[in-house]
Amino acid sequence: MKNELQISNHVTIPNNEIEINFIRAQGSGGQNVNKVSTAVHLRFDVYKSSLPLIYKERLLQSKDHRLTSDGIIVIKAQRFRSQDKNIEDARQRLLELIQKSMVTHKKRKQTKPTKNSQRKRIDNKTKRGKLKTLRGRVDY
Repeated sequence: MKNELQISNHVTIPNNEIEINFIRAQGSGGQNVNKVSTAVHLRFDVYKSSLPLIYKERLLQSKDHRLTSDGIIVIKAQRFRSQDKNIEDARQRLLELIQKSMVTHKKRKQTKPTKNSQRKRIDNKTKRGKLKTLRGRVDY
C-alpha cells in the first residue's frame, strides 16, 4: 500500500487521515464469506483532513450519499475477494470522488433565437393553422 493518496500534482492525503476497517462481505461467496473479513469500510474526515480549503468546501457542498452530515466520507468496498484489492478499490473511489468535486462546470450562456428562426416558426404556425381550418366543417 502506498504512503499517501495522490489527488493532484500538489495535493496528497497521508494514510493516517484515512481510516480503514474490515468487515464481512455480504452476498454469495461460499464458506469464505463466513470466515474472512474481506470487505472494507473506508472513512475520511473532511474537516480534520489536510486538504486545501477549496477542496474541503467543494466536498462538503457535494450532494453525494457517501458524505455524512458530520463531514465524513464513508466508502464500502466489497467488489473483490481479497482485502488488498478492496482497499485499493476504496482508495480509488475516494480519489475519484474528490477529483469529481473539483471539476467546475461551464455556465450556460443564454442566447436569443435568430430573426430567421423566429420567422420560420411563425410561418410554420400559420401554415399549420390554415391546414387545420381546411379540415373544418364544410358549408354548402
